[in-house]
Amino acid sequence: MTTTPTAEVSGGRPAPADRVALVTGGSGGIGRAVAERLAAEGQAVVLLYSGGRQRAEEALAAVTAAGGRGIAVQADVADETQMAAAFDRAEQEFGGVDVVVNTAGLMVVVPLAELDLADLDRMHRVNIRGTFVVSQLAARRLRPGGALINISTSVTRLQQPGYTAYAASKGAVEAMTLILARELRGRDITVNAVAPGPTATPLFFEGKPQEVIDHIAGLNPMERLGTPEDIAGPVAFLAGPSGRWTNGQTLYVNGGAA
Repeated sequence: MTTTPTAEVSGGRPAPADRVALVTGGSGGIGRAVAERLAAEGQAVVLLYSGGRQRAEEALAAVTAAGGRGIAVQADVADETQMAAAFDRAEQEFGGVDVVVNTAGLMVVVPLAELDLADLDRMHRVNIRGTFVVSQLAARRLRPGGALINISTSVTRLQQPGYTAYAASKGAVEAMTLILARELRGRDITVNAVAPGPTATPLFFEGKPQEVIDHIAGLNPMERLGTPEDIAGPVAFLAGPSGRWTNGQTLYVNGGAA
């Protein structure tokens, strides 16, 4: 059964904004950091989350505590009806959408020979279908001067064992991102992907013992994991005026990982 997204508005009904960003996965590690960064740069933020209302409310509170404006909307990125309603809500509250950052994702780390196909299907639904649904709506509804930023992963070129299915799903994200940039010729909309390396988020830490985490951090020439804020900076660049001549690219943000 399809449901209409629910929303929490901070500080009453917001006034129309000059620039509005819709961030999927906005209650998570990278998504929350992106929402806070864009809000700090003056953009109104529509923070999308699929579950975990408390975390979404905490993220929204952080945005408004820093002087930003925003709303939190619950929606499933792979459900085109719910996502269309989320874009509707953004337009009703703020007047339009200028930036879409698609950080929602699912990662299951298991060697290909051992992977449960149900996990493959779950990753496909969120990472591929979800990115397609959000990108399609962004292509139809972003205002001129807009930007779509999808999140890929550096694992697509690091070839780490266990990440076969996840890397395959993100390879699809990169393909649709780079082709869509060409399909939007003449629209004054940029489309790019950001490919983080290992980043200190709950998604990364899940199921990993400390010795594995320490080993992965030590492989990086910076000798640490990335932080959500490390990823939010390049996303903000692509979402802002300085990034208007960067289009149809995958930006690897990984501290120098090979």
